[in-house]
Amino acid sequence: MHKNLISNKAKIITWQLLLLLIILLAWQFFSRSNDVAFFIGEPLIVFQRLVNWLIIEKDVYRHLGITLLETCLAFTIGTIAGTFCGLFLGLSPIFSAIFDPFIKALNSMPRVILAPIFSVWFGLGIWSKVALAITLVFFVVFFNVYQGIKEVSPSILANAKMLGANQKQLVRTVYLPSATSWVFSSLHTSIGLAFVGAVVGEYLGSAAGVGYLILQAEGSFDINTVIAGIILLTTCALILDALVGIIEKKLMVWRPQSSGFDKL
Repeated sequence: MHKNLISNKAKIITWQLLLLLIILLAWQFFSRSNDVAFFIGEPLIVFQRLVNWLIIEKDVYRHLGITLLETCLAFTIGTIAGTFCGLFLGLSPIFSAIFDPFIKALNSMPRVILAPIFSVWFGLGIWSKVALAITLVFFVVFFNVYQGIKEVSPSILANAKMLGANQKQLVRTVYLPSATSWVFSSLHTSIGLAFVGAVVGEYLGSAAGVGYLILQAEGSFDINTVIAGIILLTTCALILDALVGIIEKKLMVWRPQSSGFDKL
């Protein structure tokens, strides 16, 4: 069975690489026309931009470091705050009822409109971008944790209480394991949202960051640099998502393993 799993994984990777190759070849073919290349860029030039950024001039690392710092700070703070608030309100029906309309109102608010306010509050440094990204991460984690608390089986709670478990023991042995599963389900989405918040914040006002580089390239209609920046950010997001997946496997060994769209 182990050999079959390795064989299936190898087949999936082969098909993924083949699909990527087809996309790149199609991109190269259509970009042969200058009129089309103006809109979609040229893969070879995009590759040259990335090589120049990462290997030759190495000037992108300062910008990338700032964007990654903003993303990681927002991801960490938003996850911790969302988990704590989700646990607190999930275990407190009265407070949940009180705060319910306010939380729904804040969640329905387009977060982009908060960017100018955060810029006034925190200036044009990293913290205005971090604050914007936190608002995106927080609600995803919060609602997942809150739902995880509400989805705890009443029979499990009843059995635990029959065995003499107090509230602290219930939180540690029943509620937290249930919430943890939902937290990790939300973290894969939160990584992308943290990047979105950081980059959008850089778009609206900054002097550094990958979002700033992309904005500068857009101002000169340099589509190749824009795509290079997008590829760089996407690669970093995938790496961080993979790290979250590794941590998830280490901590959630009791959960059946799934792959591909089975996770959705």
